[in-house]
Amino acid sequence: MSRQQQESQGVVLTGYHSNAELLPKIGPLAPVSCPPAQVHEPAMPRCDKIMTGHYTFQQNQNTHLADESGPSATEGGTKTSTTDPPSLLNPSAASSPWSQPSFSPKPGSSPRHSPSPKSRPRPRTPCLRSNSQDSLDELEMDDYWKEVENITSSGGGSGRGDAGGEGEVPEEEQQKIPEEGEQEEAWLTEAGLARLFDDSLAADQDQEEDSAVFLSTLTRSQAAAVERRVTTLQQTLLRRRNRQHVPDVRDIFRPPEKHEQPIELKAESENGQKDITSAETETELNVEVAFSEQALTYRDNHQRAKVTASPNSPDDKLPNFKLLRDKTGQTRIGDLSPLDMKKVRRLVLVESTALFDTAGIDLKADKPVKVKTKESGLFGVPLATLLEQDHRRAPGTKVPLILQRLINHIEEEGLDTEGLLRIPGAATRVKLLCQEFETSFYDGTFPWQQLKQHDAASLLKLFIRELPLPLLTVEYLNAFFAVNKLPTKKQQLQALNLLILLLPETNRDTLKALVEFFHRVIDHQDKNKMTLNNVSVVMAPNIFMFKGFRSKVTEQQEFSMATSTAHIVRLLIRYQNLLWTIPKFIMTQVRQQNMESHRKQYKERAVRKLLKKMTTDKPSEKAVPEESSQGFIRVQAPQFSKVSMAVQLTGELQAADVLTRFLSQDSSVAVEQEELCLYEIGGNIKERCLDGETYMKDLFELNPTAEWVIRAVHR
Repeated sequence: MSRQQQESQGVVLTGYHSNAELLPKIGPLAPVSCPPAQVHEPAMPRCDKIMTGHYTFQQNQNTHLADESGPSATEGGTKTSTTDPPSLLNPSAASSPWSQPSFSPKPGSSPRHSPSPKSRPRPRTPCLRSNSQDSLDELEMDDYWKEVENITSSGGGSGRGDAGGEGEVPEEEQQKIPEEGEQEEAWLTEAGLARLFDDSLAADQDQEEDSAVFLSTLTRSQAAAVERRVTTLQQTLLRRRNRQHVPDVRDIFRPPEKHEQPIELKAESENGQKDITSAETETELNVEVAFSEQALTYRDNHQRAKVTASPNSPDDKLPNFKLLRDKTGQTRIGDLSPLDMKKVRRLVLVESTALFDTAGIDLKADKPVKVKTKESGLFGVPLATLLEQDHRRAPGTKVPLILQRLINHIEEEGLDTEGLLRIPGAATRVKLLCQEFETSFYDGTFPWQQLKQHDAASLLKLFIRELPLPLLTVEYLNAFFAVNKLPTKKQQLQALNLLILLLPETNRDTLKALVEFFHRVIDHQDKNKMTLNNVSVVMAPNIFMFKGFRSKVTEQQEFSMATSTAHIVRLLIRYQNLLWTIPKFIMTQVRQQNMESHRKQYKERAVRKLLKKMTTDKPSEKAVPEESSQGFIRVQAPQFSKVSMAVQLTGELQAADVLTRFLSQDSSVAVEQEELCLYEIGGNIKERCLDGETYMKDLFELNPTAEWVIRAVHR
């Protein structure tokens, strides 16, 4: 028996994943505005390609099956990773989200060592595409690798040196290992707490008071997250600047005096937290208690019971999560004023860090990379630049017009087309269309009637891939990967909710438009055969493979990235209605900060007036209107002819009922109810557009000094 036959005995090859790497071409890159296209041809061995691959195998006594002929190793196409995985959490592989075992190559089967042609894999038995919405199977993951091959063959995301458009090559900044304490310093600065570690900053009384108010509203786990980073940074600074005074962490987080009662959220008890497990079921999302506090309870309960949470497998089901009912109304992103959203972001930064801390995940954010980009155009242009161009043509645009128009065209052609998003358009045609878009889109001369649906879908994916920086941002991409390391699906969903709130507004709005479109595609799965899992695995490489931040990754990292990114996209699509909301406990903390600020401002005014011996009357806090004390509220409508009306508060009165009553009393209003919003203004909130199911009596009890105003809104 030959040596090769001995090695293959007892093994059946069940699959092959190609990992072809293109050799660098000689000569300068030709300047192009869109990625170069290549005609799809059956892959054949060529001298300019290094063909490598990964075989999967299983033990079997029937050795002759391993020698049956099958597809050529070159038929898998090419696959070259384009992402440069950030040093996600720690430099060690053990802490990296890329090191998850899902669909990872087995020892001895590295893609760098291709077996001989005699041991080609046996063809996969044809079977129906999975209709399950809850799990990722191996057949569906094949779509991921096919999409990577399509991306590579079309010239998008193939390695270093790709043209960035108009002859420009993205200039990438070399990732540097952060110095000791640099991560903590950046985190505290982003949270607006720089004064905690640097007393050399110019004295700013307002900033100090703002920090004090902010810290006074933190929960136990949030305060612990801040304290942990202040302590770490203090130790670093003490070594770095021995003679310079640094605030002592014990002065910042001193225990309350006996006569003091710490400020806590209403959802928490004197001991720190109410019994969460008795208040919710497995599929109910409690948004009244901080997510990190819930995670602490989960961790403590499992440690006492000596239960070890098993890692998430690709076949884990997606629960039908729902929010616990909040009678004061759900707050969606965009409902708050910019001032309150600034407070939300600071709180969410601390809360998300505290949540990852409970799982022992030390989240490290990367600095934005400097990338030389185009200053105009459509593809390969930063989102901010695109929106600046679009605002000159359509003021108020939140999502790039090119993306909106591509989505509308695909939907106009019909979402029943089989393989929509999965089947690529012709590469050469897509390249020509890309160039034509650049010259004729804004002129309105692009021939949309000639644009085929699969070509439009390919252009949509190309637009996402060609963004100079990832849609999920370099700063928070680590955190999106780390979501997979949290122990439960509920915590993963909570973390995603917080991360979406941290994204810049342009990125967040664009991501929302995409996942809403993906959901509409899935609604037609009976015809187009694109389930939640199919769409997720196809779109994952397009969202996570981006320009401007590239280097090669190992095969282990690449295989782990496949299932990890597909799972993240799956959660984003499935739970989009929950993810783009602001949790109630965050809103409670914002209200507490506003009330604390009002009290401090009132005391300061009183002291100043007393010292200056002013004779003016002392202003009192805004009193509750007499109508409100009698069970009525006064609703203002300054934009309309009926400028106000009195509304009686009842237990069942909702915000939508107030709008209905207003429209019935003012026949001159020419707008639909969906275009109106009842706002809560003042008191313990700056401004908030109310959810239609908000119970007005409950909200009035929470904010009795607020004003109620009806305005037209453009959603």
